[in-house]
Amino acid sequence: MITAAILQELGASWRNAAQYVAPLNATAERYEITTPRRVACWLGQLAHESRSFSTVVENLNYSAPRLLAVFPKYFDAQSAEEYARNPARIASRVYGGRMGNGSEATSDGWHFRGRGLIQITGRENYERCGNALGVDLTRRPGLLEQPMYAALSAGWFWDRAKLNDRADRMDIAGITRAINGGTNGAEDRIQLTAKALRALGGL
Repeated sequence: MITAAILQELGASWRNAAQYVAPLNATAERYEITTPRRVACWLGQLAHESRSFSTVVENLNYSAPRLLAVFPKYFDAQSAEEYARNPARIASRVYGGRMGNGSEATSDGWHFRGRGLIQITGRENYERCGNALGVDLTRRPGLLEQPMYAALSAGWFWDRAKLNDRADRMDIAGITRAINGGTNGAEDRIQLTAKALRALGGL
């Protein structure tokens, strides 16, 4: 059901579209993402989260002003300047001591930063996802950067959050909140989902 042409409609390069077709179709079958609405909602979210299937690792290369805007809970003006443009330190601070990660000093936040087509984040989620997929993602977190596991982890998250039910109702706002924790990029997600639905010829 998912073709390279559909992924290109969502902004994917020819190369990225070609390498993701098989993993996405295998994942869709495994997690019953098989109706036009389900596939469209899934692909729309994935395209937004991964910048059209081009990025599967969280970018934390923030400037000081951006750190203050995105992570005001973790930085003040002085610490933002100190941590700016140092992705490993930023991740370790922001994600340290939560989501199953050790303290900032352990660098768990960096090792278990967002990866995959839906950014799996935190040691606890890596462990849960790995157990479901039959691989040890805590020892081999980089597997989530490979197309098959990038796709499978996105299917695992989708299934675990019961997002097929929301997709059946075209509840894009609800799906966005489940994935993002808010409504970041809402309009883009809506537009990408609509493009995918048209490409799939579904309603």
